Amino acid sequence: MFQLYYDHAAKAKDDVLSGLTVAFALVPEAVAFAFVAGVNPLVGLYGAFLMGLLTSLVGGRPGMISGATGSMAVVMVALVSQHGVEYLFACIILTGLLQVAFGGLKFGKYIRMVPYPVMLGFVNGLAIVIFLAQMQQFKVKGADGVMHWLSGTPLFSMLALVALTMAIMFFLPKITRAIPAGLAAIITISMIVIFGGVDTKSVGDIADISGGFPGISSACRTLHPRNALDYPALCRDSRRCRPD
Repeated sequence: MFQLYYDHAAKAKDDVLSGLTVAFALVPEAVAFAFVAGVNPLVGLYGAFLMGLLTSLVGGRPGMISGATGSMAVVMVALVSQHGVEYLFACIILTGLLQVAFGGLKFGKYIRMVPYPVMLGFVNGLAIVIFLAQMQQFKVKGADGVMHWLSGTPLFSMLALVALTMAIMFFLPKITRAIPAGLAAIITISMIVIFGGVDTKSVGDIADISGGFPGISSACRTLHPRNALDYPALCRDSRRCRPD
């Protein structure tokens, strides 16, 4: 009986720590991928908490973590820039339906036919694209209104924080596993920046993330075939969906 209680207590502690780690990690990840996709950071935060909530409620396997991915964020850049964020929701819904269909048809087994060099090239190419997409975050607007590369104290502060984060992630598991290394790194670096007055760039310096829950949008439809691809599948203002 005591062993059973101990096991449940240990699992509860692990669940709480893992939940905190994922929650803290998803926030900067969602904001970063929102910047990559060219949308407001609030859009990334909405997607992160809704996906996490739905995964927790209807997820089919234990320990499953869902969140934003770089591969999706990169391909959404052209979509958002050309058609606006209204198309983003419809595209994600269609992607989910295709994944459900592929799963039901057992198409997942065919991924084994993809050569390893092709998969390796895809992942490396994706890493390069994500890296290039975030290069603009290393620029700041000068007094002359021109964007300049980050330099001086902000640059060295950022590099020092990155190095400290990597050191915690690498060395802490060798010392103790009582607390996840990711959670320890996030808390430690955040406390240093907040209470140490470190001169570094924050999300608030780039975009405004204040706001409440997203409003309910209505899907706009058109009956004429020629308008099928001319109007967003989801609009905030029905006046934008009137045919010419």
